[in-house]
Amino acid sequence: MRLVFGYLIGLIFGVGIALSGMANPAKVINFFDFAGTWDPSLVFVMGGAVITTFIGYRLVLARPAPVFETSFQLPTNRKLDPRLLLGSGIFGIGWGIAGFCPGGALPALGTGQISVFIFVAALICGIFAAKWLNVKLTRAA
Repeated sequence: MRLVFGYLIGLIFGVGIALSGMANPAKVINFFDFAGTWDPSLVFVMGGAVITTFIGYRLVLARPAPVFETSFQLPTNRKLDPRLLLGSGIFGIGWGIAGFCPGGALPALGTGQISVFIFVAALICGIFAAKWLNVKLTRAA
């Protein structure tokens, strides 16, 4: 049953990304183009997501436990360390250059455009590179 709900949630997310136009990299890049063809629609999409998440977390965390687990698994580290800031910066730069974030790229794979497949391949390489670097930095510390 967990797989069915995971699939449905992913499907709803993908449809939302597609309907909002966020699977179109030009729409995202235009959001960052303040001096040219600025498109503010990303603000509304993100605002809707933040409001939905805020309400959803309040409702879900009011429960004693998740539906398919024995306890909630929430992050405990609240520090802004250099690795977090560097990773966030790299994510933002990549998002601004490519016009995709991982959440928007996966539904865009359905378009069949080669640029999306290149982005997802680079994303996967970046994940493995970050894991490798994390192991190296942890061993060095």
